[in-house]
Amino acid sequence: MAKTEVILIHPIIGLGAESDQVKVAAGYARNFLLPQRLAIPLTQSNKRRLEALRQRRAERESHELNAMTELAKSLTKMTLTIAVKTGDDGKMFGSVTNGTIADELKKQFEVTLDKRKIHIEKPIKGVGEHEVEMRLHQGVHTMLKVIVSSSNPMPAPEVAAPGGPETEKRGKPRRFEGKSEAPAPAAEAKPERKGKTAKGEKAV
Repeated sequence: MAKTEVILIHPIIGLGAESDQVKVAAGYARNFLLPQRLAIPLTQSNKRRLEALRQRRAERESHELNAMTELAKSLTKMTLTIAVKTGDDGKMFGSVTNGTIADELKKQFEVTLDKRKIHIEKPIKGVGEHEVEMRLHQGVHTMLKVIVSSSNPMPAPEVAAPGGPETEKRGKPRRFEGKSEAPAPAAEAKPERKGKTAKGEKAV
């Protein structure tokens, strides 16, 4: 495959930045880098632009360093909450990736960040609290707290009735349940005295 040398005039991730002289495939340079004005051919006349490109690169990198340093301070104080769907056993459907985190940062905090600056060894597949490393700039790293929670509605807790479970209270039979209560015993009648008899007389 034919190669050609170009001078980058804009930063390209994985390739270089302004003023870098790089060797790339001729077709890549001809069909992409040169038409998009991301690079210029390596010629004697274009080499005269290197000093200006280096100065522009230094200014850009200084600005990015300051911006990322301030962003790192903000991210350290943030807590990003991501709601996910889970099954009855609490296990997640799918996973949380660096792209998910980048989208939620944009949505919740209006922070626009390249997902490649969010470093996770493997997608998050469990609910709970996680610490995610943010590689914002060379020498500027920080941690972001990410809480993954279930979006499923929580079941209403059962409230026990005062004095014990209601089921036990209902199940306890009453002594006279289903029977008429026994009538109260009548008061014992005293024998009627017809009248007083004179002492010594017999009652008729």
